[in-house]
Amino acid sequence: MKNSSTKRVRRLNEKTLLATVDMGMTRHTGYCRCPNGTEVKPFDFANNKKGFEEFWTSVCRTKKAHNLQEVVVGFESTGPYAEPLLHFLRRKGIKLVQVNPLHTKRLKELQGNSPGKTDHKDPKVIADIIELGHALTVIIPEGTTAELRRLTSARERSMQRRTVLLNQLHVLVFILFPEFLQVLKKIGSKTSQYLLTHCPTPEGIIKKGVVALARILKTVSRGNMGREQAEALYKAAQESVGVKEGQKSILLEITEILTAIEATGRFIAMVETEMGKGLEEIPYSRSILSIKGIGTIITAGLLGEIGDFGQFHTISEVMKHAGLDLYEISSGKHKGQKRISKRGRHLLRKILFFAAINTVRKGGIMHEYYQKYIQRGMLRMKALIAIARKLLRIIFAIVRDIGVFVSNYSEMQYQIKEAA
Repeated sequence: MKNSSTKRVRRLNEKTLLATVDMGMTRHTGYCRCPNGTEVKPFDFANNKKGFEEFWTSVCRTKKAHNLQEVVVGFESTGPYAEPLLHFLRRKGIKLVQVNPLHTKRLKELQGNSPGKTDHKDPKVIADIIELGHALTVIIPEGTTAELRRLTSARERSMQRRTVLLNQLHVLVFILFPEFLQVLKKIGSKTSQYLLTHCPTPEGIIKKGVVALARILKTVSRGNMGREQAEALYKAAQESVGVKEGQKSILLEITEILTAIEATGRFIAMVETEMGKGLEEIPYSRSILSIKGIGTIITAGLLGEIGDFGQFHTISEVMKHAGLDLYEISSGKHKGQKRISKRGRHLLRKILFFAAINTVRKGGIMHEYYQKYIQRGMLRMKALIAIARKLLRIIFAIVRDIGVFVSNYSEMQYQIKEAA
């Protein structure tokens, strides 16, 4: 299992050729700079195998012409368009580094004393940043961690897609049968979707009758609903002010949306199953799962986003990777508030935030800590961020020591025990 962490890159030596690339969807812009300042003017190459070979040939030619020993290729960490080229270059055995897009934006004006942005200017700016020592190494995850990262991203996109579909469904149902949403609050529940599939209109509800409706609600909701909700829904249908015009078209779209929601749900279930299988291949995943409130989905997401914890030497490196490292802006007598940088992996922060929510519930391992933060006057959001940082520290310690989490609820301390 390979590492996906980043480390600070020191300035390049006198035997290193620096090549940089400004990434694009259909074409990239390459640039080479030698230690003595000699450069190859920016050139375009296609985002395909032929273009990659052209770039690599130019790099090798320049390296040989100036009798250099190694090559460092730098790029700006943006979007998926870089992935094919990075995998191509990784097989060449060269060092890959990345720069923060914010650094590129701020250094642009030093190039020619102009704020202008062009594809031929950007690779030079990237080279300047790397020469200043402000680049990070990048190691592309492989094996199980790569699979977990892809699965985590796929699940995230599917969840967002389902949210969009539910919002669309909400609008259509409000037009057709607005009172439906007053009785059944959650339009994404199985009960709501069953009724919208079989009797989505007020006329359909009335036709079913209270007795049959009560039986359906009790069966589909597994006893959580019954006669009371059936009578309320029946009465709402009788008094409905839903729109009748264009009803057939609305029903057609509702059917299509419900089908899409069901398909998305099946896909999410498949992804979560694959996540569980992937965790079985990573021994120390059991250490993370030993923490109450952190389940399969969160653990898979953490490992997919972080990779091999063993490649991080300190917790500060992990915090920076997640964008949970703190900073403040102070000047003179003004002392600014501490905030998280948000310059790491945004999905990792989101996963840790949900982990924090799970652990601060009553009976959770972080419930007492959370209550202390709130009693001090800390805002709830800020308290949850503090809990997320604390959880990341605990996870790092547990994985480092290959242990399991044992919580002492009275003192809110944890111990590391040898994992079986």
